[in-house]
Amino acid sequence: MARPQAMTVTDAAADRIRALLAKRGKPSVGIRVGVRSRGCSGLTYTLEYADEKGKFDELVEQKGVTVLIDPKASMFIIGTEMDFVDDKLQSGFTFHNPNEKGRCGCGESFHV
Repeated sequence: MARPQAMTVTDAAADRIRALLAKRGKPSVGIRVGVRSRGCSGLTYTLEYADEKGKFDELVEQKGVTVLIDPKASMFIIGTEMDFVDDKLQSGFTFHNPNEKGRCGCGESFHV
């Protein structure tokens, strides 16, 4: 039985990742998702271009894109769905994380 992916990627997120990688102008393996200490609730998501796969990165390949999960973030984001929202009020990646116990009022940080 195959092990489930650490993170799922929606069609909108995959489309946005492809567009960002195409505009970057240099080859990339994909994008890397991590977390860092920041904000009112303690943690915030980070995104960066990944030029190579790190030794302990978790690899998620879905819908034609590659997402690497920083090993320090894995325990915080297992089971998370990554989406991309583009509406009148905001535009950006969103994360639906079943491990979150709460978010700050502005929505920028979370805790588990």
